[in-house]
Amino acid sequence: MTDNTQHQQAATPELPTQYVPADVEGKLYERWVERGYFEADEHSEKPPYTIVIPPPNVTGSLHLGHAFEHTLIDALTRRKRMQGYETLWQPGMDHAGIATQNVVERELAKEGKSRHDLGREAFIERVWKWKNESGGQISGQMRRLGDGVAWSRERFTMDDGLSRAVQTVFKKMYEDELIYRAERIINWCPRCLTAISDIEVEYSDDDGELVSMKYGEGEDSLVVATTRAETMLGDTAVAVHPDDERYRHLVGKRIKLPLTDRTIPVVADTHVDPEFGTGAVKVTPAHDPNDFEIGRRHDLPSLTVMDERAVITVPGPFEGLDRLEARSAIVAALRAEGRIVAEKRPYVHSVGHCSRCKTTVEPRLSMQWWVKVGPLAQAAGDAVRDGQVKIHPQEMEKRYFDWVDDLRDWCISRQLWWGHRIPIWYGPEGEIVCVGPDEEPPSGEGWHQETDVLDTWFSSGLWPFSTLGWPERTDSLAKFYPNSVLVTGYDILFFWVARMMMFGLYAMDGTPPFHTIALHGMVRDQFGKKMSKSFGNAVNPLDWMDAYGSDALRFTLARGANPGVDVPIGEDWVQGSRNFANKIWNATRFALMNGATVEGGLPAPEELSATDRWILSRLDTVVAEVDAYYEDYQFAKVSDALFHFAWDEVFDWYVELSKTTFMGGGRPAEVSARVLGEVLDTTLRLLHPVMPFVTETLWTTLTGQESLVIADWPAGSGFRDKAAEAEIEQVQQVITEVRRFRSDQGLQPGQKVPARLGLEGTAFAPHEAAIRQLLRLTPEGDAFQATASLPVSGATVALDLSGTIDVEAERKRLTKDLANAEKEKAAAEGKLGNEAFLAKAPDKVVDKIRGRLAKAEADIERITAQLAALPAA
Repeated sequence: MTDNTQHQQAATPELPTQYVPADVEGKLYERWVERGYFEADEHSEKPPYTIVIPPPNVTGSLHLGHAFEHTLIDALTRRKRMQGYETLWQPGMDHAGIATQNVVERELAKEGKSRHDLGREAFIERVWKWKNESGGQISGQMRRLGDGVAWSRERFTMDDGLSRAVQTVFKKMYEDELIYRAERIINWCPRCLTAISDIEVEYSDDDGELVSMKYGEGEDSLVVATTRAETMLGDTAVAVHPDDERYRHLVGKRIKLPLTDRTIPVVADTHVDPEFGTGAVKVTPAHDPNDFEIGRRHDLPSLTVMDERAVITVPGPFEGLDRLEARSAIVAALRAEGRIVAEKRPYVHSVGHCSRCKTTVEPRLSMQWWVKVGPLAQAAGDAVRDGQVKIHPQEMEKRYFDWVDDLRDWCISRQLWWGHRIPIWYGPEGEIVCVGPDEEPPSGEGWHQETDVLDTWFSSGLWPFSTLGWPERTDSLAKFYPNSVLVTGYDILFFWVARMMMFGLYAMDGTPPFHTIALHGMVRDQFGKKMSKSFGNAVNPLDWMDAYGSDALRFTLARGANPGVDVPIGEDWVQGSRNFANKIWNATRFALMNGATVEGGLPAPEELSATDRWILSRLDTVVAEVDAYYEDYQFAKVSDALFHFAWDEVFDWYVELSKTTFMGGGRPAEVSARVLGEVLDTTLRLLHPVMPFVTETLWTTLTGQESLVIADWPAGSGFRDKAAEAEIEQVQQVITEVRRFRSDQGLQPGQKVPARLGLEGTAFAPHEAAIRQLLRLTPEGDAFQATASLPVSGATVALDLSGTIDVEAERKRLTKDLANAEKEKAAAEGKLGNEAFLAKAPDKVVDKIRGRLAKAEADIERITAQLAALPAA
């Protein structure tokens, strides 16, 4: 058990009658920060425990997803800190290239300006100004939640140190031929005017149209179908399968492309599925990734037919039309020529959208910078396969492998101004020079730097080591890399986790960035629906923190956190957690008023009552359970175990069973007060990682110590007493059964009833005073009449119910209930006795009927006992 001999306790610790979170949380958090509790010392001899924050966007504010994830990370780091680890929770923010540039451009638009009016340098200065004045509001909101991050180490993906890391990695990869420049099909956002990566495209099933068009004439014609008719202006071939007999006579021929003065070849390519549609497909190499590959295999030209805003650029009647306007106009023109064979509207198909602005993405041929991901992805997959990195829960490994084993090269250039500018210089004679952080760029006439910036995920992929000072070999890097665990949502397994794995293994000499990847689900509303402003079910976590306190929100989120599973949450659940915080508060107030203490060692076992031994034994079990659940990232089970132990066993049973002891005073009361102090001390420590504010307030009042943040995590005492546990379990059964009987008889909870307790010679005898207190049973007295007798767990409780109930009405009600139970039993027995039914019915159905039979039999036994216990008429 915990040795508390050195605790210094106030003479008469006091607590307000009510817990008001707003009066406590802000002051406590600032005190923690001022005292440096969350800072990490790279020179410490303690073992390290490192977690990085998934860097929120500088444009962002705290949403329920953040609150959920931060609660889990904070719980882990607070516990490890209490266990004696040198704990670093690394904070920081992402510069969020597209999102931030969009914010500042919208501000400029209000002034009637664009970024081009300012020029690149002035625009970037404007973005920095916005960042310093308005960005990063989430940092203050993280304080509200109680995030125990090392604020002195806060980093930003565009600060000098991280920019140096980005430039260093880029140059190393360029020299290793892992970064190259090439013209390929990319995802283009006509609204953001930049390339975006595959994982920044969100797909949805949208209504569109499928148009079948006839190309060529007579026997030399074929039909192709498309959902993007406007791209036919850029067709440079029609492809068929080499083995398709229908079109073998056309392969190698040229046919007329409608609405143009061009002819295009018919080519044979195994990519074409002869069973799909007509078996012939139009090939537009500049506007479709699959067509681009067909074009490369057959040396087809690539004709770009749209500009960066998706406006048609082909000279003729469609020039200047937006892509959607052109689609309708081209279909109308084809229809006028009699070339429309079929039209299907609506035609539901998968359409890609920009994850930032939701604009439909346009595949576009473009010269961009790329990462050759093959060898990097191989290493990232192998690190999990060989056990260097564990994914939790393990069933998420398949999703990870499905991604990294099939990665295409990554387009890393973005046509933005805000971000890490690609460190490439072009010379007047076509020279290309990559410049490292300590190198001077080439100068002279005709030299200029690449205008594109790097994808935001490039810099955030370096986060686990760039935040620790890399490329310098700092003491922090040596101490805190690799991270102990990464806690993040399964939704960014591909966005961020795979990037960090690839970069960490590459830049850190084969050492992965973390030992474990612990994946959690998404927060949803109480009905399991995705939260969204458009659905009207989005919740601002700050509103719930204002109403119920940060601890209540944190506990609710943690209690729903099963690994890899989405988390439903409703306001009534947060209210329930607020009630739990109040219960802890009130129970601790009661304990303090009754002398609960942590001073001195625990009394000798022979001085402990069975109730004391029971709660200490249960306490040791719960400590072991909580430790095991934490090590397995089972936050929901941690929270549930602590909730039921604290509320049910400590507050509703131990405290209630001990009230008569406290009222009796003397040495027994002193012993129970010390035990209660021990139990509360340990319980508050166990609860602290998830509910830091209320536990800190109560624990410091109870113990007189400085702070729970730096207190020791409870160690198992090894005290187990199965006999005491069995004895108290029997006491609980007696009390529970008599309470149920009282309720069944219609007695009010506070109504006192004379009773004779036949406890002589049983284990219940020492608990008679507590049993009477909890059941509102008065001594029998001279006029006592045993009108009801209830046998429970080897004891007999005789009650005098004369004058308290309408015996005949109660007998009539119970007789009716008994008949219903017997009818239910007969029906269940009939089905279970039917061999034909058992042979055909599913196991679940049979098990359900067996459950109904067991319940009916239990009801019959209970009701029969109640009838027998009724007073005679």
